[in-house]
Amino acid sequence: MVLRWLPGKVADIRVETPTSRTIVFDVPDWAGHLAGQHIDVRLTAEDGYSVQRSYSLAAPADEDRIEILVQKVTDGEVSPFLVDDLLPDDVIELRGPIGGWFTWEPSLGKPVSLVAGGSGIVPLMAMIRARTQAGSDAGFKLLYSVRGPADEYYAEELGKHGIEVTTIYTRSESPSGRPPGRIRPEDLSVLWPADAGARTYVCGPTGFVEAAAQALVDQGHDPGTIRTERFGPSGG
Repeated sequence: MVLRWLPGKVADIRVETPTSRTIVFDVPDWAGHLAGQHIDVRLTAEDGYSVQRSYSLAAPADEDRIEILVQKVTDGEVSPFLVDDLLPDDVIELRGPIGGWFTWEPSLGKPVSLVAGGSGIVPLMAMIRARTQAGSDAGFKLLYSVRGPADEYYAEELGKHGIEVTTIYTRSESPSGRPPGRIRPEDLSVLWPADAGARTYVCGPTGFVEAAAQALVDQGHDPGTIRTERFGPSGG
């Protein structure tokens, strides 16, 4: 299927952290999407110069309404505008949904482990919300690594979905008393064990994803049950 650019009208903007925003769009004739998919956003200047970036969808579709979360990259071309300048009723071009590998559906019928690094929580949040929307009883366990409390996305909401959430901080002491630091193999013990038949989704910066995925394999998890989505430095 050839995807076409669609007009997305800004319906709502919510502050998530001092440098990030949830942006809700009304997109006429939106065909729907799966949790874990993403969209392209394109900005075009008056002189014709255009630039585009990809953003994960943060929630199931609500008829023609979709949402993303944007983290500002200070020297970026797209994210500073979306975070600082975009206003309700503005219209920008969107294309999607894109991606079919890193997705979850309620019909999967397996327990799920989620591993998020920073803004890698966004597509996993879409899965969590889709589970709640569907009334699924699939067992979800989330391990969320982030710099510190001020950088947490969805901090209040995560505790309302009836799933197990473990948060670790890389630059301050974690709620559990864990010393600050990057993800370690022992941190993964809060997830489903290798013999539970779970599917695992890992999303975050490239180094984070590679370390977590390798640790899971080293602990006996079948590589075929681990799905990864990674992002590296970009223009933002």
